[in-house]
Amino acid sequence: MATIRKLRGRWQAQVRRRGMKPRCKSFDGKVEAEKWARELEAQVDRFGAAPDTRILESTTLSELLERYKTEVSPTKRGSVQEIQRIDVLKRHDIAYRTMVGLSPQDISSFRDERLRTVAPSTTVRELAILSHVIEVAIRDWGMPLSRNVVKLVRRPVIKNERKRRLQGDEEQRLLDACAGGKIPFFKTLIIVAIETGMRRGEILGLQWCDISHNRRVITLKMTKSGSGREVPLSQRAFDALTEWKARAAVDQLYVFPMNAGSLEQVWRRLLIRASITGLRFHDLRHEGVSRLFERGLNVIEVSSISGHKELRMLKRYTHLSADDLVDRLG
Repeated sequence: MATIRKLRGRWQAQVRRRGMKPRCKSFDGKVEAEKWARELEAQVDRFGAAPDTRILESTTLSELLERYKTEVSPTKRGSVQEIQRIDVLKRHDIAYRTMVGLSPQDISSFRDERLRTVAPSTTVRELAILSHVIEVAIRDWGMPLSRNVVKLVRRPVIKNERKRRLQGDEEQRLLDACAGGKIPFFKTLIIVAIETGMRRGEILGLQWCDISHNRRVITLKMTKSGSGREVPLSQRAFDALTEWKARAAVDQLYVFPMNAGSLEQVWRRLLIRASITGLRFHDLRHEGVSRLFERGLNVIEVSSISGHKELRMLKRYTHLSADDLVDRLG
């Protein structure tokens, strides 16, 4: 057991174990001394010896974040977004905490602070980065940490499920409004989104060589889930793509040459022309997946098209029309 005593106005923690040199450290408060002793004892139990924790006293979370940004983030598909989030994390007070003093309470305070200004989903992503940084530091960088403090903290609950689908003549109004815009392929883009249920990034990354006109299938080499998949095209989607290809430039590599930011701007202007409110571009994926179910496809068939790996996630995107289901029930 550790010995905690007050000595000359400070609290001293001393840990003695057979086969190791006694370790002691002084703190301003008794709680900090007890915490240090508990963690050191846990490390002795885990590693069989007391690790040299001096590196934890001189290493800040900010330094680990910077190393992670340099060595790990560039290897990921979403590296740009992750690096941006790391830069945000480094501006917060928690980044200046040394690793020896980083506690679950620090993480909880950071979580609560972020929830006052950003959405729960953003906070969850930031906590996930912090957790993985510490995991990498323990496993790959040899940091003598006894535990990942982020895993001890409750994550915010994300409640962003949407049930928004196209209503009445909204689909036709969207397509008609495309004629008033300056993007010649936007009508085709909307049709493909509705008919396939593909994600925005998958649609914008689509190249002409990914489309098999003989099979009427799109081959996605890499998706959000980390694997590729094939997406069958309805006759409507295939005809729209064929018509657009006849008008597109011969040397055009991408089917829809625009980035995500431009798409959002065009989408907002399109909604104004179509007099539609409360509709996001991602809702077209909801619409597309729901229509696949309404056409009679089963869960396995729909998941193979949409790319969902979990039924729980698939259910979030699926909002069936009760009127259509009545007809199917007989």
